[in-house]
Amino acid sequence: MIKVRLMQKVMESNDAVAAENARKLRDAAVFSVDMMSAPGSGKTTILERTLDALIPALTIGVIQGDVDTTRDAERVQARGAQTVQINTGGACHLDAPAVAGALEDLDLDALDLLVIENVGNLICPTGFALGAHERVMVLSVTEGADKPEKYPAMFRSCSLALVNKTDLLPVLGLDLEAFAEEIARVNPDMQILPVSALTGEGMEDWYQWLRDRMAEGQ
Repeated sequence: MIKVRLMQKVMESNDAVAAENARKLRDAAVFSVDMMSAPGSGKTTILERTLDALIPALTIGVIQGDVDTTRDAERVQARGAQTVQINTGGACHLDAPAVAGALEDLDLDALDLLVIENVGNLICPTGFALGAHERVMVLSVTEGADKPEKYPAMFRSCSLALVNKTDLLPVLGLDLEAFAEEIARVNPDMQILPVSALTGEGMEDWYQWLRDRMAEGQ
């Protein structure tokens, strides 16, 4: 009972800060996305392509979450994004207070879009709201089509799945329909966009999804 009450207190505190993060972003007219995935899914490469495609038409900020190193932050900063690195020092997710601190280091009034690249993990980030408008899941075809039912909370919390590395489907002998069916069993409302961050196939659909959501949020 004590542990349950402690966890409830932690989550309530996180949610309160997340609500304040959301207010700050809303007041600054910044659309925000919490991007989550397993390690190695290709979300940083997707983010690099996104920055290349949308800058300078949009001014984009990135909060880069990782256990250690600044490697991914250096990659996205080189693309022209305002970038803040959060090293968790071993924690398996970002939380709202950490994001609140990062927001202080960004010029929100100059941004159109903020992407929060969460720590690579299919479990821990799910329970911690950050204040983003949307949650996006990146699923690599190399992970196999069974991941949604193995990690249902992650997929239920997201509105969009980017099924990445579709260029490898012929080699792997997999069918995209299997991924779509598995995702639909867990979250029938989840939109699915097959993409290849390597070749660029399907990426324009992702960019348009962002533009549409930004327009709806204005």
